[in-house]
Amino acid sequence: MTRLQDKVCIITGAGSGMGRVAARMFRAQGARVVAADISERDGEETVSAVKESGNGDIVFVRADVSREEDCADLVRETVRRFGRLDALYNNAGIMPEGDHSVVDTAVDTWDQVQSVNTKGIYLCCKYGIPAMVRSGGGSVINVASFVALVGCSVPQDSYTASKGAVIALTKSLAVQFGPRGVRANAICPGPIETPMLTEWLLSDPEAKALRPLRGHRPPGHLPGVRRVDVDQRRHARGRRGHHVELFLISHRQVSKDRPGKTSGRKTPGMGDADGVRVAGRVCA
Repeated sequence: MTRLQDKVCIITGAGSGMGRVAARMFRAQGARVVAADISERDGEETVSAVKESGNGDIVFVRADVSREEDCADLVRETVRRFGRLDALYNNAGIMPEGDHSVVDTAVDTWDQVQSVNTKGIYLCCKYGIPAMVRSGGGSVINVASFVALVGCSVPQDSYTASKGAVIALTKSLAVQFGPRGVRANAICPGPIETPMLTEWLLSDPEAKALRPLRGHRPPGHLPGVRRVDVDQRRHARGRRGHHVELFLISHRQVSKDRPGKTSGRKTPGMGDADGVRVAGRVCA
């Protein structure tokens, strides 16, 4: 039996990058996947790609995670189709070009980032966690970022603040809902070559200079960035094949008396932040 056999998983931001990789990986491990994205075209492409690989138990639901009604409908449709919810992978996020230092970021840009990256996780958890409690327990995985732990020499301050909020919220969720069978953990990726990061690195002159090119690199390589595709990923602590998300979803349920050590954890890794390595710690 595969690690996620028959577990029902919602993945937000599933239309590209890490979300699309997660959809393929979760489905290959037996999960029934609901791929959510604001872009209908990108979401349907993810579903088609997964089905073409022979893993067909996946559906697309369009959702703007900054809108409460969309998040409520996403969870409602998941339960209607599959009867339960076991895992919520909060991956949707944005990093617009206009997000710089606090001294020169427009208020509208700041609010836009917070609305998706912070409010979006709040809304998905608001409706997703009760569904998992009704299902007997589950796992929340929130995608934060290494910048919330160590900062960044090229500031994206609204993005950084939003990811710090994700870590803090994850700790609170772990304390609240661990006794009810729902684990909550955050992963803190380093730079990974996804469409969002690629666009930022290639459009922002300061970002291009973030790390100088050293030695020969293949065409299209982004310096200091680990590449992500559907066949190969580097996960926590840079170990090839360490599928931390699979572990966090498939790990044994917490009990009411003993919440366990895989809740409230922030796990850095999945990429390379100029050699920075920060050990994950149990936070709750």
